[in-house]
Amino acid sequence: MSKCKLLLFDLDGTLLQSDKTISDKTLAALKKCREKGILIGVSTSRSEQNSLTHLNELKPDILISSGGALVKYGGEYIYRAEFSADETNAMISMARKVCGKDCEITIDTINTHYWNYKVDPKSADKSWGDSIYTDFSSFMESSLKMCVEIFEQNKADELACRLPECDCIRFSDGYWYKFTKKNVTKENAIMKITQVCGFGADSIIAFGDDYADIGMLELCGVGIAMGNAIKEVKEKADIVIGSNDENGIADFIEEVLSVSPDFTIKNVYKIGK
Repeated sequence: MSKCKLLLFDLDGTLLQSDKTISDKTLAALKKCREKGILIGVSTSRSEQNSLTHLNELKPDILISSGGALVKYGGEYIYRAEFSADETNAMISMARKVCGKDCEITIDTINTHYWNYKVDPKSADKSWGDSIYTDFSSFMESSLKMCVEIFEQNKADELACRLPECDCIRFSDGYWYKFTKKNVTKENAIMKITQVCGFGADSIIAFGDDYADIGMLELCGVGIAMGNAIKEVKEKADIVIGSNDENGIADFIEEVLSVSPDFTIKNVYKIGK
């Protein structure tokens, strides 16, 4: 019987409420888990720099950011999957060729999140972090991830075809597509974590809501979909809980702890049923 060693959370739509905050009830529940020796991890498609407001509040033991391109454990980077500066510039040029010169693009680097939005993202999300505007006309830095806003499916398919060295996935809450190095995903980042932590994926309980979370939920001992998750995530998850705006995570943790102080995977399944 596997004992839960790590709770792993996506951010947007999962750990974060719609107002981009973490509820006090959820923070209190995570504190109780820590007191029982359970590690707390974040697995997000956001860049690390774009997540700092929440990371400073959570102080996670494990961080998977930029969709799996960067993995941090014990305050140290244990894995990074970067495009060279030349590769990054070529990707930007191809995105503009396929999707138009005015298409909106973001680029994650180790230290910075760059964007060319027509509207400053910080005006809509105060937690966005210190990202930098650029027109990408002469961008020459290595990168972890590119995101492109693409309104036409045929153009998204064409760009993915033109970038065969990339893993591509769409975000469900808009028309944005994520491009990371081939096979750079949240689930493959989890395998990097297990190699250094000394426990398997079957000892992890993962929470998510969107396409990028499906592989993570399938890999871990228990995959939990939020009540607000898209249909495809709910279908693949072991358990569906309350939504991100209903303290779904806190209520679930409190129920499990009340029944099983050891937080075993077997008892989590019982709760789910």
